[in-house]
Amino acid sequence: MKNKTSQSFQGTAHKFGDNVDTDAIIPGTCLIYNTAEELSKFTFSGVRPEFATQTRPGDIVVGGSNFGCGSSREHAPLALIGSGVSCVIAKSYARIFFRNSINIGLPLVECEDADRISEGDILEVNLGAGTVKNMTKNEEYKAVPIPDFLMEIVNAGGLISHTRQELFE
Repeated sequence: MKNKTSQSFQGTAHKFGDNVDTDAIIPGTCLIYNTAEELSKFTFSGVRPEFATQTRPGDIVVGGSNFGCGSSREHAPLALIGSGVSCVIAKSYARIFFRNSINIGLPLVECEDADRISEGDILEVNLGAGTVKNMTKNEEYKAVPIPDFLMEIVNAGGLISHTRQELFE
């Protein structure tokens, strides 16, 4: 669950490997849908068909290196948001996926120890402190803190909302 004051999340880990591309996150055949709610029904449907029914609000997707490679479309992070995913933890991200995710308000955590996390582990992520606590294994991993200017975008719900706030408040 998200707590904007402490910028922390707690949820169950859904583990994926290296080079998870945007077509694995949301198949290209589903691009006829444009809302997070519509897309959520098909998140990871090609590689893990049960994902849409097993994911709970606040759950956390965990990947390896180069998470989100492939297409530059925003549908992939939008599908994750629609699925209730609170954040993604990975060793590294494809640059365009990283920026698209921040732009629509999905926080990404870069953590070198992401491979230590197992499917089903209960995680607590603190974005401000740059920590990932694995409650299941009683371990703590260091993460790269999200810079303040990007956290402002995430906390606003994305770049469009952030820009509106900056212009009109």
